[in-house]
Amino acid sequence: QVQLVESGGGLVQAGGSLRLSCAASGRVFSIYDMGWYRQALGKQRELVASISSGGSTHIADSVKGRFTISRDNAKNTVDLQMNSLKPEDTAVYYCYARRPPSDYWGQGTQVTVSS
Repeated sequence: QVQLVESGGGLVQAGGSLRLSCAASGRVFSIYDMGWYRQALGKQRELVASISSGGSTHIADSVKGRFTISRDNAKNTVDLQMNSLKPEDTAVYYCYARRPPSDYWGQGTQVTVSS
C-alpha cells in the first residue's frame, strides 16, 4: 500500500512558477513509476509528466520546456517544477504511483493561474 500526499499548489500569475511535491509512504517507493496528471474543469484528465523507477522522464508536449519532473528516492518524493505558467495550466494536479497491477493516487492539489 502506498499513500500519496501532494503539496505546493496555489494561485499564481501568468508567467510565474510553482513547485508541486508529492510525498509517498511505504518502504519500496523506488520501484514505482511516478508522475503527475491534471484535470481542468470540464476536461479529461491528462498526463503531464512521468518518471520511471529507473529515472526516465516523459513530459507532455503541452508543458515541454516549462515543466520538469524529478524524484528523490531517499526522501520518497516526486516533484513537478512548473515555470512560465499559463492560464491554461489551471487544473487540479494529481500525483500517482504505479507498478502493475497496483495504481495509487493522491487527493489532488489545485493550481490556478491568473491572466
